[in-house]
Amino acid sequence: MEKYIGKLLDNRYEILEVIGSGGMAVVYKARCHRLNRLVAVKILKDEFSQDADFRNRFHAESQAVAMLSHPNIVSVYDVSKSSETEYIVMELIDGMSLKEYMQKKGSLTWREALHFITQIMKALEHAHSRGIIHRDIKPHNVMVMRDGSVRVTDFGIAHLASKQNTLTQEALGSVHYISPEQAKGGKVDFRTDIYSAGVVLYEMLTGRLPFDGDSPVAVAIQHINSIPLRPREINPEIPEGLEEITLKAMCADINKRYPTATAMLDNLEEFRKDPQISFNYDMDLGTAGFSDNNAKSRTGLLNRGERFFEKKEKFKREEKIRDQSKRAGRVSILAGVAAVLAFILALTYFLWTFFFQDLFVAAPEITVPDLVGKMLDDVINNEKYKDFEIIQGKTQESDVYVEGTILEQVPLYGALVKKGATITVTVSSGSTVISMPDLVGKSWRQAQEDLKSALDGSILYSIETFYMISENETEGNVISTEPESGARLRNGANITVIISRGANITLVEVPDVVGMMQSQAVSALTERGLIVGTVTEVENDEEAGRVVFQSYAPGSEVEKGIVVDIRVSLGPPATPPPTQPPVTAPTETEDPEGSGAGNSVTVTIPLPNGSGPVYVEVWQEDTRIVAETFDKSRGAISVVVTGTGQQWLYTYCDGVKTYTTLVDFDNG
Repeated sequence: MEKYIGKLLDNRYEILEVIGSGGMAVVYKARCHRLNRLVAVKILKDEFSQDADFRNRFHAESQAVAMLSHPNIVSVYDVSKSSETEYIVMELIDGMSLKEYMQKKGSLTWREALHFITQIMKALEHAHSRGIIHRDIKPHNVMVMRDGSVRVTDFGIAHLASKQNTLTQEALGSVHYISPEQAKGGKVDFRTDIYSAGVVLYEMLTGRLPFDGDSPVAVAIQHINSIPLRPREINPEIPEGLEEITLKAMCADINKRYPTATAMLDNLEEFRKDPQISFNYDMDLGTAGFSDNNAKSRTGLLNRGERFFEKKEKFKREEKIRDQSKRAGRVSILAGVAAVLAFILALTYFLWTFFFQDLFVAAPEITVPDLVGKMLDDVINNEKYKDFEIIQGKTQESDVYVEGTILEQVPLYGALVKKGATITVTVSSGSTVISMPDLVGKSWRQAQEDLKSALDGSILYSIETFYMISENETEGNVISTEPESGARLRNGANITVIISRGANITLVEVPDVVGMMQSQAVSALTERGLIVGTVTEVENDEEAGRVVFQSYAPGSEVEKGIVVDIRVSLGPPATPPPTQPPVTAPTETEDPEGSGAGNSVTVTIPLPNGSGPVYVEVWQEDTRIVAETFDKSRGAISVVVTGTGQQWLYTYCDGVKTYTTLVDFDNG
């Protein structure tokens, strides 16, 4: 992407240098000649700029984010769409990311954390009021300015990525900060951002993440099933009210989190006015801080603790009885001892006052220096630090600091200690480096296995997948990767995989056939090159023969030849329909009890065109009911679902959402 350096985009923006790179775009420092100011220009990478559908999405998302205007959100000045490239012009940030700031300082004071989280939540409040969900809140996407203010970045890119990524990749994108619903691949809303902001607040207060593990999957599972250690158990100086705010934001049960960013801001403001406040949220039982499942395991821990304290209290009572029996015998002895002690104290005072006081002078206290960011070799024998004993403690991997750099110190910078005090430092061991395997030409399933085998849990990484039309690569095979084969992968690497959609795919717009008679609807669909699938007759208030439902939304773009199911009215029912008895869920159902008892409906789900295997997952709301490989030549599969009321079905083929339908269990 260095080809842009020195170029003048739209006769206005002179590209000066690369200042950052992500999975989909490269960020450049540039000069706006019209306003004579430095700006940041985010340019879409070449592999994505060739895909017309992706470019249209990128442009639409960028324009939406450009409408955001808030002091805590990076300003977007301009959005360009040309035949050559797509780019966004943004405010150039003079500062560092919140992640870098925390790595430099360790845990922040609770006042610093309050200062930063309040600004982050104000940014989210503004974005949510405009209908925009960030989906990737983490300290890497929060910039700390020199004046102490913060800017939240990457609203548009995060939103766009969520539309393109597969279920699994979205869940593993920023694994330490994702919400439980993201980890499960479920639906997200504004409360997803609140959870991630809660994790950021937790990390600022404690200097550590709430969950960690040997692999991204292990961390994601902890977000769903585990209870984080309370911040005050790590640092007792954290005020109780701020701990309550943190845990309520991080509640695994989405319905028990703060409902809006405004609600969380209200609590933060109350705490700011009175740091001694307690909100009385019942964290142990999950009504504010934890889900019911987690509360159950937490209760088990509490029961064990209660038994321990019962035994302790019993022991104290027995000791009290023994003490009372001995006390009478001690009274006379104590009287004599007291007289002797009084004489000794008087003698000691006399000797100290007249002979020894001047011999003992308290050593002066000195301030602990700031060693974080310095090389251990440069400070260990440095005369500047001769008043301290500096020793190396543990080592820790770091993507920011080279091997031998001091990451943490105890005591902290600014503490007052006696001369000769020991400072224990944590030192960077550098970062784990692994070579990127060659995935080009392999099926996506094989590529995933090769990638997992090559990395073998040695580093944390995230994957983004994108599908493009290709005449040279078989459908479902990898076209290219970023980084390329042989590149050095460091901890936290972002890997982009481009997968072939095959050649000559034509997209058509789905017509609106609801309200048409059946014959008219069939003609309208076939004229667009679409295939009419299952025609289900249902009782409805519309006249007989009129279409009351279609499986693809009107106006949506789908591949030509896709199967569209419709429902046709039988006319109003003469008598109320009988209730069908509950039936057993299909054998594909992983959680047959999860969908609940109710009526059963058979749903026909279209498969992608072509032949060959395709891995199909069907989700009934938040429960996966099918996870199986089929041959595309079948054209469609039938799934029996059981439930009550109306529920959504979501179908993913090889990780890509391909079909969504609303099942009405009460009306067939």
